[in-house]
Amino acid sequence: MAALPSSASHIAARTAAAVLGGYAFTWGVVAFGMAGLFAIGLEFHDAEHLSYIIGLLAFLVAFLMAFAARSLLRVWLVLAGGGALLAAGASLLQQQLV
Repeated sequence: MAALPSSASHIAARTAAAVLGGYAFTWGVVAFGMAGLFAIGLEFHDAEHLSYIIGLLAFLVAFLMAFAARSLLRVWLVLAGGGALLAAGASLLQQQLV
């Protein structure tokens, strides 16, 4: 098993992926969660609060995954790409509700 690089630039890149990618992913999770929960009939503020709680857990998982995964490229693709897809899905769902 090969050791992962531990240079300062690699650690900074992992930290940036964890914070920025985790934020993007969490934003998508919260937006999609709010739209989805509201669409199934939950009150707006209840959907909002539940989505924020789920978002906090999603950020924790995303942050830890950014340091545990082998490939930094895969981390960025999952976090930033997944966040973008979730946000786009939330936008489409919100358009259907209005």
